[in-house]
Amino acid sequence: MQAVVSISTKILKSRFEPVGALPLMHTIIYTSERLMSQSTSIPKKQQRVRDHGFDNYMEVEKKMRKVLKFQELILTQPSSMLSVSRLDMLSRRIGFKQFEAGHFILKFPHVFEIFEHPVQRILYCRFTRKAHMQIDQENQALLAQIPDAVTRLRKLLMLSNTGRLRLEHVRIARKEFGLPDDFEYSVILKYPQYFRLFDAEETRNKYIEIVEKDPRLAVCSIENAREKEYREKGGEAENIRFSFIVNFPPGFKIGKYYKIAVWKWQRLPYWSPYEDISGYDLRSLEAQKRMEKRAVATIHELLSLTVEKKITLERIAHFRLTMNLPKKLKDFLLQHQGIFYISTRGNHGKLHTVFLREAYKKGELVEPNNLYLARRKLAELVLLSPRKAKVDKELVSYRRDREDDEAAHVRRKYVNNGTDHAIPQGIASRNGDSEEDLVSDLDCDVGSDYTDEDSDDDEGVDFDADNAQRSN
Repeated sequence: MQAVVSISTKILKSRFEPVGALPLMHTIIYTSERLMSQSTSIPKKQQRVRDHGFDNYMEVEKKMRKVLKFQELILTQPSSMLSVSRLDMLSRRIGFKQFEAGHFILKFPHVFEIFEHPVQRILYCRFTRKAHMQIDQENQALLAQIPDAVTRLRKLLMLSNTGRLRLEHVRIARKEFGLPDDFEYSVILKYPQYFRLFDAEETRNKYIEIVEKDPRLAVCSIENAREKEYREKGGEAENIRFSFIVNFPPGFKIGKYYKIAVWKWQRLPYWSPYEDISGYDLRSLEAQKRMEKRAVATIHELLSLTVEKKITLERIAHFRLTMNLPKKLKDFLLQHQGIFYISTRGNHGKLHTVFLREAYKKGELVEPNNLYLARRKLAELVLLSPRKAKVDKELVSYRRDREDDEAAHVRRKYVNNGTDHAIPQGIASRNGDSEEDLVSDLDCDVGSDYTDEDSDDDEGVDFDADNAQRSN
């Protein structure tokens, strides 16, 4: 009986506790609710999980970038061949060391051919027959898809807030969007019904402006993918209406609350990247969430407009202000590793290449186009074993186990009969591929302004504000 009385007394005391204890209990309940709400939101910062399929793709791309530099040097010569001694001199001006050019071209005998000139009796370098066929195939594919490139450029301009982009920024990324080197004349000026070229009075920079927005082009690729998935797989329309195709990389840890957060995010409505949002009030929390998802859709559409469904992060940053993209792009993309993949292979981790995950499967493009296939032909030539090449063994050697002996062999074969010629105008910057010298501060906590090798004079409207913050 006493035990029953003591228990009831404790219960009554717990019911009539002092008021001062209530804030503590309220704090505990509020803290638990706050932790639960945080756990059901996508974390702002996440570790990048490597996907070897994309990284291996970039390892081949790293070799191809160097091969393309030599290709540009040789193609500018009248007879598309260059003496080995002059090739060594010109290659030093685009970042190669002395005697490194000869050592490099010996690695790729299926692309470059060394021969002895029948009259001058000195060594020359030219392309092999297979390499010439690849160059012709790529040029034909580039010309054949110019109508598609015009459509891509129109959609790219429609993604901008003002319907205009700086000409230099488009020129830097022209290869990604399938534009020819002379696109200013062969595309912009050739189609005055779509594009207008003008000089800005305040900055004296050239801009491309769309003449009239076509509502038929204002359809994102993700919208077409949603419709296709709904027709093939079915499912609840409310879950698919604003969703993205998510494929997490192997080894990515997905917890219970992370799944809930992704499910909530997939159902979150957002404005289309082609929609004019100037009349909306963006100060509310709901509007900010919609703008964040709209930024994902904008980058998704930007990657979909490229030929190979990939582009460097440094080049995306050129369109950051005009397309309302976040300041810290790398951290933003790492939040959505199921949609995008960032590869740091190439240039000692200073180069960041963004892939659209859904467009690739096992390191290959799911829906390849002719221009992509033509460019991959060069990769096939680069990856061919040099031991299978038919070469004149009296001129070159392939003893790979002793690189010092090989370098000495190259030096003996050089005949320095040429004088110091200036490098042809525009070699170092015409391709826009000298990203070996990129120095980016992508991991900087302060708002970073991204640089590209072709943009030495970034637009003051875009980047001066960021530079002013960093200087302070």
